[in-house]
Amino acid sequence: MAKYLVIVESPAKVKTIKKFLGANYEVAASNGHVRDLPRSQLGIDIEHDFEPKYITIRGKGDILASLRKEVKKAEKIYLATDPDREGEAISWHLLSALKLEKKKVYRITFNEITKNAVKESLKNAREIDMDLVDAQQARRCLDRMVGYKISPLLWAKVKRGLSAGRVQSVALRIICDREEEINAFIPEEYWTLDAAFKIAGEKKPLIAKYYGTTEKKQEISSKEELDIIKKKLENASFVVSDVKHGERTKKPPMPFTTSTLQQEASKMLNFSTQKTMRLAQQLYEGIDIKGNGTAGVITYLRTDSTRVSAEAEQMAKEYITKLYGEDYAADSVGEKKSAQKIQDAHEAIRPTDIERTPAQLKDSLSRDQFRLYQLIWRRFTASRMNAAKYETTAVKIDAAGHRFTVSASKVKFDGFLSVYRDEEEKEESNTLVKGIDKDTQLIFDSFEEKQHFTQPAPHYTEASLVRALEELGIGRPSTYAPTITTILARRYIVKENKNLYVTELGEIVNHIMKEAFPSIVDVNFTATMEALLDGIADGNVKWKTVIENFYPDLESAVTKAEKELEEVEIADEVSDELCENCGRQMVIKYGPHGRFLACPGFPECRNTRPYFEKIGIACPKCGKDIVLKKTRKGRKYYGCIDNPECDFMVWQKPTDKKCQRCGYIMLQKGNKLVCADENCGYVEESAKVDTI
Repeated sequence: MAKYLVIVESPAKVKTIKKFLGANYEVAASNGHVRDLPRSQLGIDIEHDFEPKYITIRGKGDILASLRKEVKKAEKIYLATDPDREGEAISWHLLSALKLEKKKVYRITFNEITKNAVKESLKNAREIDMDLVDAQQARRCLDRMVGYKISPLLWAKVKRGLSAGRVQSVALRIICDREEEINAFIPEEYWTLDAAFKIAGEKKPLIAKYYGTTEKKQEISSKEELDIIKKKLENASFVVSDVKHGERTKKPPMPFTTSTLQQEASKMLNFSTQKTMRLAQQLYEGIDIKGNGTAGVITYLRTDSTRVSAEAEQMAKEYITKLYGEDYAADSVGEKKSAQKIQDAHEAIRPTDIERTPAQLKDSLSRDQFRLYQLIWRRFTASRMNAAKYETTAVKIDAAGHRFTVSASKVKFDGFLSVYRDEEEKEESNTLVKGIDKDTQLIFDSFEEKQHFTQPAPHYTEASLVRALEELGIGRPSTYAPTITTILARRYIVKENKNLYVTELGEIVNHIMKEAFPSIVDVNFTATMEALLDGIADGNVKWKTVIENFYPDLESAVTKAEKELEEVEIADEVSDELCENCGRQMVIKYGPHGRFLACPGFPECRNTRPYFEKIGIACPKCGKDIVLKKTRKGRKYYGCIDNPECDFMVWQKPTDKKCQRCGYIMLQKGNKLVCADENCGYVEESAKVDTI
């Protein structure tokens, strides 16, 4: 009979860990949390020192009953939940739910599910770290207070089914702020000028880019400026004024943290944050490797540390030396650290065995598992290699006080690039440049001029939002994916071609949160709260002190909002459209996908049809009405009511003014009017108009 019981979170780990430990150990799973705050009430006793009221989660009774039977048989119990604050809290809840106070109970953690790591964790068993537990309790209580106090307010003022969250509301605000920035952006014109030169004995021309004067760099902001420069350069003599040969290095990337893994998987593999985490969880918990049984192939996936264990460092160095040579293996890269505070117990995300190459595992992994494992393996291997070195050449070409430049670089030593190369990594190979010196005779051939317009900041993607949240200190590795998933599920934002756009519902919720709860959606306040949670985990801050200081301000803000906030009228606005079935005046209702027209005679008459809001402007192509529409995923735009016969469509609100330069329709952008024809680029001042 097994003497020892090991309790893990996931059933997927049970078989793997049991195989490592042998007959004396029984391994069972809690299936995540077993206790939580009740769903039907706040669950925090405000009157009695903010004590949480934990109950058994519905559906976990049978699991706990089964675990109690195993507990009775065991001499020692090892709580082996995940190595983070959440896992520490689950162990603490198990201690209480299974009544283990009088038993020999030990807490063990491992960053990878391998035989050595699991056996080593048993040698380093410890007590439950109550500082980590309290940090998780504080986060849970703060999130519960925000959610349960503000969400009912949104139900009353907007519609049922909405929610607010301490982190999700800030994430929504960040996206809304970017949308406002994009909408108010006014493109500015600029030009580029390239010069082509012939060199004796060469078939290809040498292309140089305009830099400015010989004194300083200069942008060309208009066609008039461009023409003046070209005029000065007419019949001028172009000479090579300087040639510089040099060397530059490109450092290898850091191994993955949760945030950088999500970003890179989005960029390289087109994975959502949720998909990345799901696949990484599978790789961590264990893969059935053909001929070798089940094993975890990557380390723990929720981490903000770039630290690598000495053992893994040594294995990587030996592997790289053997496969690529001594020149490729870095001497020491262990000192690399993230600028942020990290949990030193954690490591970066890496393969558990570098010799287990993606090619070896390909037949044991699904296509997406393989692609993610390959990304993690390559990134880690590259991070333990030497920098890449480039030979560089920079040439300056002067004429009549103006300067053109041309440069090229060639890989001298590929280093880590032999394993891991960014999509943007391009070699500027130009054989013409290499042979140029100050005596080279240049024969001017032609100019190529191009008009450009500055672009606004891009819409957030899941990857860039994760990066923003991390840089601002909002949330932690475990919260990024669920935060984005929640605001997508609530339809506050939609995703189109990777970009995230705010819906009308998202704008309304964000407006209410900014008006009634400015501190909740304040980026600095939320980042400060994360720092306090870190302080609790370090044992420097009492967790109930944080709750006590937070709750009164929240309560007073909710009370004030209940009295002062007006209800948002979204539904049942009367339209000027008649129901074709019964003749009643149709009303505008709001559904999961936005506004639609419905007959007020429901349920007798169930007629509905799409709602197109006329803005009182005629289509410049066909003369019919321009209406406010939405894409399939909820993003607003303006188009002709006669679509698809007429294809007029713009993202900004059209106005009744015509462009003074080309006569086309003008669009409202903040307090400016801009021509809808991008090639025209005409802009004029305007009194700010409310957009629909």
